[in-house]
This record gives sequence, C-alpha cells and structure tokens, in this order.
Amino acid sequence: MHEEPFHDGEILVQERAGERALAARVGAMISPVIVPGARPFLAQQRMLAAGSVDRGGTPWASLLFGEPGFASSPGGTSVVIDLTTATVDRRDALWSNVLVDAPLGLLAIDLGTRRRLRVNGAVSALTEETIEVAVREAYPNCPKYIQRRVLHATGEDGADEGVTAGDALDDARQRFVERADTLFVASRHPVRGADVSHRGGERGFVRVLDQATLRIPDYRGNSLFNTLGNLAVANRAGLVIPDFEHGRALQLVGEVALRFGLPDDPRQPTGGTGRYWDLHVSRWIELPLPTMLRWTFLDASPFNPSPAPGHHAPAGATPAPSLQRERK
Repeated sequence: MHEEPFHDGEILVQERAGERALAARVGAMISPVIVPGARPFLAQQRMLAAGSVDRGGTPWASLLFGEPGFASSPGGTSVVIDLTTATVDRRDALWSNVLVDAPLGLLAIDLGTRRRLRVNGAVSALTEETIEVAVREAYPNCPKYIQRRVLHATGEDGADEGVTAGDALDDARQRFVERADTLFVASRHPVRGADVSHRGGERGFVRVLDQATLRIPDYRGNSLFNTLGNLAVANRAGLVIPDFEHGRALQLVGEVALRFGLPDDPRQPTGGTGRYWDLHVSRWIELPLPTMLRWTFLDASPFNPSPAPGHHAPAGATPAPSLQRERK
C-alpha cells in the first residue's frame, strides 16, 4: 500500500495556513510511479534541478544538463540519468552526495512552456555512466511564477571561467542574488528524503537582509507545502540561483527560519500570504553553467506579485530584454 502522502511537517504547515482540506484533495495527484503521460515530457528535457544531501545532512540544490533523452523513465518506477550525454561538473557538491541508497529529488522543468514534473526517490544504482533513481513519489506542479525562457544549444564550448566560494555574501554575490527572478530550493525530511522545488518572481523577489541572510517570500501555490513542510522539521536548505544572462550559477546552503503572519513588505510582497523564510547562509559556491547553452528570455509570469511603486528591484537588477512581456 502506498504511504500517507503527507508527512508531519507538511501537515503542520497545511494546518497553519488553513489549507489542510485543499491539500488533501490536491494530494490525490501524487503517485508512486511516473504516469505514462509524463514520461515523454521527462525525456524531452535538457535541464533537471536536483536536490541531494551531504554527509552532514545538509541539502544542496544543483542544475544538471544534457542532451534530450539524458533523463528517462521507461517503466515509470525509476529515472535513469545517462551521464554519457550529460554535462558533469565534479566541482558541484551533487557528485559527492550521489551514493547508492542516498536520497535524491529531481525536478524536470521546461521554462519555455512552464511545465514541470517533480520526482522524489533514492539512488538505486550508480555507475560511471548512469544514475538510476527509484521513484518514491511523482507529480506535476502548477505553472505559476515561472519566467519563460527558451534554451538553445549553441554548439560552442567556451572557456571555463572557474569556481569561487565563500561564507559571507560579498558585494558581487549580493548583486547576483538581487537580480534573480528564478531559483531552486532543496530540502529534506529525515524519513521521506530529499526534494527540490522551483521559486520565481519579479527581479529582486529575493532580498539580501545582510551578508549572511536572504529572505524569500512564499506565494500561494498548490497547498501541499512540500518545501516548507520539510523545513518545519529539518531547518537546513540549499539554493541554486541561475544567472542565465552571464552563464553562472550560485549555490548557497544554510539554516532556515520560517516566518508566518508578517505584513507584506512593499519591496517584497507575498501576494497576501504573509509567509517568508530566511536562509542564514553558511557557505556559497559560484559555478559556471554549460558554455554551449544559452537562454532567451520571453516573458515574466503574470502571477508574480509586483512590488509597490517606488519599491522595485534594486540597482543592478535591470530587466532582461523581452520578446513578449505579458501582464495581467
């Protein structure tokens, strides 16, 4: 029999948000296998977000790239990642965290169509050429808050610009964070394992409170509260923030404090939820994205809460060029 879809932390946050009954209805979509209709979508993707856990129990969020078909699920009970057609950067913590039986969360996301598929499980087999992940749960996510971008393969392999790392957020890393409109967050539950999720908003939706603290708003979603539920019982998280324009990715890890019932900050509105979470950064790593890939920005999500007049994104967070800007 399939286990209860929600763990103690998720139920706690669902009840606190007054959305327990809605979550019970929406939770019917959670499946112990990847349904047949979702498998072709997975196989079409060039990018996956991954949530892994290091030996100290800290979740790390990573981005994994490959040729279409590098991730597949022939039978629905597992995901096979073909490393021979993937771009592997061993400097990413993912590669030291991926061990047989280790938890691994995956998110297949097509930014251009705003479709995404969440798959959580554990590594069941590992070789130099493949990672196989046994599926524990799989389900689609809603398209809200995704900024549309089209991914292109240029065929050009540029120079590796290297890796930098630190603990406190210097001026360059603060500017990196403040111009972001997209991030991925990894969290974990002590029993259920790892998870990775998308977060998005207007540029500047993540605020740098000080050299060690980021504040992220929590918008209205599918009422499942997978990420906040994990953080309610295991308060460490990992973020990866891509800079699509400059071809870099910033990974950050640290402890999280959940904030409920706060008034909406006009610089960083929640859309009325009054929920925020603060990441107290203990370490960051900045890595290059694959140099043969480029993204074209199309438009921002029409669901993004907008800052009040006079409280827009900070200097240096200029909007990306738009081919089609939509607003409602």
